Amino acid sequence: MGYRKLLSVGAAFAIFATSAAAQDWPTRPVTMVVPFAAGGPMDSLARILQPALGETLGQPIIIENVPGGGGMTGSLRVSQAAADSHMFVLASIGTHAIGHSMHAKPPYHPANDFQPVIFVADAPLLLMTRKDLPPDNLAAFIAYAKANHDKMTFSSGGTGTSSHISCVMLNQMMGVDVTHVPYRGGGPAFADVIAGRIDYICNYVSIGVAAAKQGQVKPIAMLARERTPLLPDLPTADEQGLKDFDVSAWNAILLPKSATPEMVAKLNKAVSQALDRPASRSRLDALGLIAAAPNRRSPQYLRTFINAEIEKCAKPVKASGLKVD
Repeated sequence: MGYRKLLSVGAAFAIFATSAAAQDWPTRPVTMVVPFAAGGPMDSLARILQPALGETLGQPIIIENVPGGGGMTGSLRVSQAAADSHMFVLASIGTHAIGHSMHAKPPYHPANDFQPVIFVADAPLLLMTRKDLPPDNLAAFIAYAKANHDKMTFSSGGTGTSSHISCVMLNQMMGVDVTHVPYRGGGPAFADVIAGRIDYICNYVSIGVAAAKQGQVKPIAMLARERTPLLPDLPTADEQGLKDFDVSAWNAILLPKSATPEMVAKLNKAVSQALDRPASRSRLDALGLIAAAPNRRSPQYLRTFINAEIEKCAKPVKASGLKVD
């Protein structure tokens, strides 16, 4: 057998072996990288998905929390992983939209340096104020902010997080410039709103709904286009006069760029089945998360969506002067 023929046979065998490995994937436990600390909203979502994915894929799902860099440290690790690494990332608007515009030289492109798998859920945000702030609705809040913005503060779980950027977008829409007070995490940021030391926050419904129902804070408006079933009587910002205002955090799953189409298809199917399970859906509902509709679950949809979100978030990030490097 000639040298060239040996090369062609070897190449064909390599392609066959890679294809077979992709079809058999996963062949060992799979790591779901959550690029934030344990105990937060994304960690809760990961633990909802974990058992269903493990059952469908036939391998244990190991959750690994990799905080740092606003979520970009863990995401970068996944983007660079080999095809047989058996890991994927649970991404967010922060790791795959906001963060990109904060870096002069981003460590990765949120869509092009991964294999997008599936959009998982919207995480609606809620505008809440300290309980003794005078306004009771959005119109009154806007009027109050315009008159007192130089003395007001808003908090967030950190510079560049969804809670920060959503409030920046709201402030821009209202035409006010309010002092931002960043915290190391959403819990401390919200605690100071409850304590009355901060005027308002744009936070996850899952974090704020209990405090709102108990009267510890004052809910003013849903920032997403739809009302939340957890606070069905609270109107959206759009309903209260800020037409077309629609800001939500979101979560998605992406594989390393090296992943094969077969791997993408298999994980996509597993996550989609997990989202359709009544037990999973009820737990998502309890957190105020809105599971992706079937027409939003394709890898192609996610790639297009991420690119649109990068563009959408770039404007408020630029206007606020946010830069990491």
